[in-house]
Amino acid sequence: MMIFESFSQTNTENFGREMALAAKSGEIYALIGDLAAGKTAFSRGFARGLGIESDITSPTFGIVNEYSGRLSLYHFDVYRIKHVQEMEDTGYEEYFWGSGVSLVEWADIIEEILPQNAILVCFERDANKGDDFRRITITRGRP
Repeated sequence: MMIFESFSQTNTENFGREMALAAKSGEIYALIGDLAAGKTAFSRGFARGLGIESDITSPTFGIVNEYSGRLSLYHFDVYRIKHVQEMEDTGYEEYFWGSGVSLVEWADIIEEILPQNAILVCFERDANKGDDFRRITITRGRP
């Protein structure tokens, strides 16, 4: 387990960038946290770490966005998924088992289809440490 404490959106983006520098083909990062917890900021930084210069936004309506960099990045936002079966329509298996890296925001919604070796990235706030504080915990396994 790894724990990172962020005190700003920039800290969170930089942490994402550092994580991406060690990313390997086929990895799945399951991002879990409340609304505005830092998942998309982490994703922006992660993309930069893969050498992706495109604007990274949460793919809320399209479910998945693809980007090209050192490794392909498949950025999912499954917030609107009501049933795991809806993931079949995205062709998620091609992404998950492909040669790129998958980032899945709101991954706890689809936990039953996440592989056992997924990298969990959990974002938590602590109001006692300030509005911008985030504790980011990295573990392996399902939520």
